[in-house]
Amino acid sequence: MPTKIAPGASFKDNLALLPPIAGLDRVELLDTTGNVVGLIENQAGKQGSLAVYAYLAEVFGDLDADAAEHALAVFAELTPDARARPGAHPNIDRLLEIVSGGPALQIRVIAASEA
Repeated sequence: MPTKIAPGASFKDNLALLPPIAGLDRVELLDTTGNVVGLIENQAGKQGSLAVYAYLAEVFGDLDADAAEHALAVFAELTPDARARPGAHPNIDRLLEIVSGGPALQIRVIAASEA
């Protein structure tokens, strides 16, 4: 099982501690019935979120309140910005919703070879 990182104050620095995403196509987020309710693709502007969510899948399995709380720490300085500007960071908004009592989600990591 991968080791949980100790997040610092910089998202860029935290990102450097996460496993590489070069071989990933996307992450799918599923509700309790197995429906895909979120998608993070391996494309410019989303690769940081893809790395965080893929890491959460490895370390926590599901995206529950504990995983979401840890991810908010990994996103570091972006988390207060997301709180101040809802909608600006939808992948952080999702974490805030789960921490606030929203339903947990399953995380399915799709490798580029499976896409």
